[in-house]
Order: sequence, then structure tokens, then C-alpha cells
Amino acid sequence: MAVENLDINELFSLILSLETHEDCAMLFEDLCTAKELEQMAQRVKAAKLLKEGKTYNQVMSECEISSATLSRVSRCVQYGQGYKKFVK
Repeated sequence: MAVENLDINELFSLILSLETHEDCAMLFEDLCTAKELEQMAQRVKAAKLLKEGKTYNQVMSECEISSATLSRVSRCVQYGQGYKKFVK
């Protein structure tokens, strides 16, 4: 699905232009609060744990993630293209 919002596409282009881990860290530290970064990292971790076969309770315990957020992550793991392609 193509994103038609020009501002979002500009953000995606900016992210794609990053060359190093340090560049990525600097950009996301400027764009996001520490809590937002932590929440995104928790979602990626939760996706990995689900793909490993962990139960909801195990994932919620390890990631300190809400059941609502975990449900969203689970749907992405099952049906989303990004998680399937990038989360190993």
C-alpha cells in the first residue's frame, strides 16, 4: 500500500537516506521522546518473541507492554508485510 501523505513520504525518504547506526540514533533522538523510542523498541521485541512462539503472558511480562498494544503487534506479525519482512 502506497502512502499518499507527502509529509510521511518525506519522513520515509529521510530515514532511507541514513547511512549509519549513529545517524539513525541522532535522528530518532531528535524526532521522538525517550518514551516513544522505548515503546517502538518494545513493539519490535514483542514481535520477535511472538514469532519465537512465546505466549501473550510471556511477552507482556518480558516487554512490559499492554494487552491492547500486544494485540496490535500480533495482528501485524500475522498479517502485516513489514513485520514479516524485517523482524527476524
